[in-house]
Amino acid sequence: MPRKVAAVLAVVVAQNRQLSDKMETVYLGLGANLNAPREQLNNAVLALQTLPCCEFVGVSHHYASKPMGPQDQPDYVNAVAALKTTLLPEQLLDLTQRIELDHGRVRKEERWGARTLDIDILLFGEQIINTERLTVPHYGLTEREFVVYPLLEIAPNIKLPTGTKLQTITATLALNELQQLPL
Repeated sequence: MPRKVAAVLAVVVAQNRQLSDKMETVYLGLGANLNAPREQLNNAVLALQTLPCCEFVGVSHHYASKPMGPQDQPDYVNAVAALKTTLLPEQLLDLTQRIELDHGRVRKEERWGARTLDIDILLFGEQIINTERLTVPHYGLTEREFVVYPLLEIAPNIKLPTGTKLQTITATLALNELQQLPL
């Protein structure tokens, strides 16, 4: 290997080591109830695995859940994915919204309506974020069984930025017919 190439590689490796020390662990809620929802989630996971400046950590089982809001729509399939990233929160938001659009997501005024794919940033390290575009921890995290139980599956000892252990929330959180789906 020529010296110049070796020197460049050494710099890249050193920068990556520095970046990995600054990586934040992020948890993303995934949901779909249109156009083959399980396939939508599987494809979203594949897309997440290719994000720049990110290292995919894992994903929970899929869970079947009743829809929030209007009940005249199909049941949802949900999961939680974990990744590590050096991206800023709104950079990651831009990328996850691009994945949603690539999978046929149409943003409507109707809240909690049917959708091909929804990706929510649930937690971004221990950060508390409140901007016009992004609220982290996700505003409904502790009230939604289809988020809490999959998140606990992949991070059983997780604490919220407030210091609350997520496990304690399950004592009062109804399952509402949530079902873990076979792989």
